[in-house]
Amino acid sequence: MLNLQNSHSNGYFEGWYFKQQNEKETVALIPAFHTDRDGNRSASLQVITNEDTFNIDFSDQTCEGKRMQLPVRLGKCLFSEQGIGIDIQTPECTMFGVLWFSPITPPAYDIMGPFCCLPGMECRHSVFSLFHQVNGTLTINKKEYTFKNGSGYLEGDRGRSFPSRYLWTHCAFETNSIMFSVADIPWGPLSFTGCVGFLYYEGKEYRIATYCGARLLYVGENDILLRQGDLMLKIQLLKSSSHSLHAPQNGSMSRMIHESASCTVRYTCSIGSKVYLDFISEQASFESNWEKTD
Repeated sequence: MLNLQNSHSNGYFEGWYFKQQNEKETVALIPAFHTDRDGNRSASLQVITNEDTFNIDFSDQTCEGKRMQLPVRLGKCLFSEQGIGIDIQTPECTMFGVLWFSPITPPAYDIMGPFCCLPGMECRHSVFSLFHQVNGTLTINKKEYTFKNGSGYLEGDRGRSFPSRYLWTHCAFETNSIMFSVADIPWGPLSFTGCVGFLYYEGKEYRIATYCGARLLYVGENDILLRQGDLMLKIQLLKSSSHSLHAPQNGSMSRMIHESASCTVRYTCSIGSKVYLDFISEQASFESNWEKTD
């Protein structure tokens, strides 16, 4: 049974984003629990590949989990910090396999920084692993996805609803990883635009966030430019390959969004006059619900 204490009249959701990639393929798995405004509880698993997406619904009685804690079980599927076991047969999706993770790399502290202490936020973001290795095989509708020292990433969200306007991206490159997110954040009668992210590079974590002094210079549907002290970060979506996903709205997975689990993005990071990173990845993830500003 799901154990979602403190759910309230505005609904509640919590979900995890398990991303794994090899040299050519990306598979993202999103197990989630949700409680709508009427108190109806359910669970779902969304599966994203380079080519397609699937949504599998589960009843409350077939799932086990405590509030925002791993492991969680959905039907015959298990999700943990050590790995994933999948056994699903539906008319749309037959999926099975086991993935094993190397020890995860947690961030130095909560990705929300001091904002994690603010009460009443509609959505709280978490990062559980900046980077880990993935080994094993998943078979999805007869296609095998094999990961041998593949790249893994693990994050999560909880609250009532996704932000009305936001942009998110993640990319693993070699044994490094970058994640960045911008969102309009309502808080009581007020609202503000905030950002959180990190660069995990050569075994070190570099935090980039509003609470670290990051200042957004430009945010559009497909690109971000910001400054944090002497650091400049530019992110540009060059080629999208988005698929439809379900997202929470007042606890119910009734909102439709679009995510590219594997697309082409350019990341440029400089400090002062020195460029430390400037690369294009064809396996970046990008999700945008940000209207044009020009």
